[in-house]
Amino acid sequence: MKKVRITVMKKARYDDLIEEYENPLEHECDVELGDVFIANGWQKPEGFCDSAWESLSAFVLALANGAEDFYDGWMKNKKSAMISCNDGFRPVSFLLETMDEDAD
Repeated sequence: MKKVRITVMKKARYDDLIEEYENPLEHECDVELGDVFIANGWQKPEGFCDSAWESLSAFVLALANGAEDFYDGWMKNKKSAMISCNDGFRPVSFLLETMDEDAD
């Protein structure tokens, strides 16, 4: 099993949807562009958002176990995936990349 690098690539925020539909939050997503997390195989990185992990974990698990070429050529790098979290108000896009380093 391999480690998987998770990099924050893009953040969006839809204030119109937030204003109309969302109740106030005490804590919003605090990742920043360029933040990098390392998944040790299938394990969620420390400090990584639980909600985002739900969106990414199946792809991380697959990549960690050698899967590649999702959806028949979707990604230029066959050992990667671009996955967004499931927050419809402030989605974050993450680049997942299989590393050469073995998981602990």
